[in-house]
Order: sequence, then structure tokens, then C-alpha cells
Amino acid sequence: MSFTVEYLQNMLLIFVRITSIISVAPVFGNRAVPNRVKAAISLFLTIIMMNIVEYTAVSYTGIFGYSILIMKEAIVGLIIGIGSGFCLYILNYSGQFIDMELGLSMAMEFDPTSNIQSTITANFLSHLFILFFLVSDMHYFIIDAINESYIRIPIGNAVLDGNLTVIIIKFINDYFVIALRIALPIFACVFVINVVLGVLAKVAPQMNMFVIGIQLKIFVGFFILFMVMGMLPGVVDFIFSEMREMTNMFMKELAS
Repeated sequence: MSFTVEYLQNMLLIFVRITSIISVAPVFGNRAVPNRVKAAISLFLTIIMMNIVEYTAVSYTGIFGYSILIMKEAIVGLIIGIGSGFCLYILNYSGQFIDMELGLSMAMEFDPTSNIQSTITANFLSHLFILFFLVSDMHYFIIDAINESYIRIPIGNAVLDGNLTVIIIKFINDYFVIALRIALPIFACVFVINVVLGVLAKVAPQMNMFVIGIQLKIFVGFFILFMVMGMLPGVVDFIFSEMREMTNMFMKELAS
């Protein structure tokens, strides 16, 4: 390893892309992880990638040209990281939808992983997703995606065009469909309960359906949630497949 100016410039470009991926990727980009730890992981992976990626000289003109290369590498890293990071919020959105149906949307708590206020079920499902993410060694997929990105997208050769917008729109559509499918059992049960309560309100108007309905929805909702917990590993596996597909689609478009 010869520490020439060209070598250091190439190392900086690799460091920028890896840092961008780590900053938004699941688990690695968690807000609960200190920034110094993220920087140390990025630097460690940069040193490894410097010995794996074949050195190719990049052409630029002056400081302005090199700044453009840095911005391009940062954008590439963010796009690849977002491709995997978006999947983390599917269960979060599904949990918020469930709490809205159960009347628990006002019961908010601080989520240290995202640094925002979130509902109880959303936090519960998000933490379970992170647990499955670590147990199934999906964090190695992020490292493998970093290596794959340099094979498909050499430094300075990324193509940023409008096709990425089409992919993002497609993923957002799948994002809502998957989240609603996860919450569908509870949504269907709550819908039936609302119909029954509506009929009882007409038959027995002296009964306080508001008090009965809130307690009944929460009890039935938690019971159904407990019953469908056995299906969660299959749901998480499907989300992992979406994560792989989205990341590969982003890298394919950036390389074309």
C-alpha cells in the first residue's frame, strides 16, 4: 500500500459511499448507535474495501470536479442504504395502522431507534424486526451489498437518472400494500365488531356502546395479534426478500 495523493483521494471516495450506506442502513444506521461507532465501522470497512476493490484512477478537473465525485458517491451510498432501510418502516407503519384501529393511536412512546414518537404496537413490531434482522444474519447482507456495489458501480461511474423515481414509486406502492396486509386480520375483526356494535346500538340504545366498544376492540385486537405472532417470521422473511430486491434494483439502475 503506497499512500500517494491518488490513493488517499480514492480512499476518501470509498469512505464517503460506505459512510452514506451505514448512516441509513438498518441496525447500523440506528440512532441509538453512537456516531463514533458508525464512523469507526465505516473506516474499518473502508480499509477492507481498499484491499478488495481494484484501484482505478478517476478523472476530474480541480477541486470542483472532485467535490462532484464526492457528492455522487454520497448519493449512491444513500440510495443503496435507503433501498434496505425503507423496509424497516413497513412493520412500523403496520403497527401504527393497528393501533389506530384499536384506539391506541394516542398512546405514544419515544422510539430510540428512530428518535421519534411512535405507537406501542409499532415499536413492538419494529423491535421484533430488528431482532429477526440480527438473528438471521441480515446485517451481513448490508456488508455484502457494499462489496457488490463496487463490483456493479465502480467509483465515479454511477448513473443518476429518472428511472430511480419509478423504482421508488413502485416500492412505496408495495410498502402500503404489504403494511395493510399485515394489519388485515385485526382490521377485519375490528370491522366486524363495529358492525355488531352498530346493530346493538339500534336494538338496545340504552347500552353505552362507546365504553363497551373501546374495551372490546382492545381485547379482541390483542388476542388476534397474539394469534398471528406465529406468522411473523414468514412476514419478516418476505420483507427481507423485498429488501434484497429493492437494493439490487437500485444498484442495477445506478450501474446502467
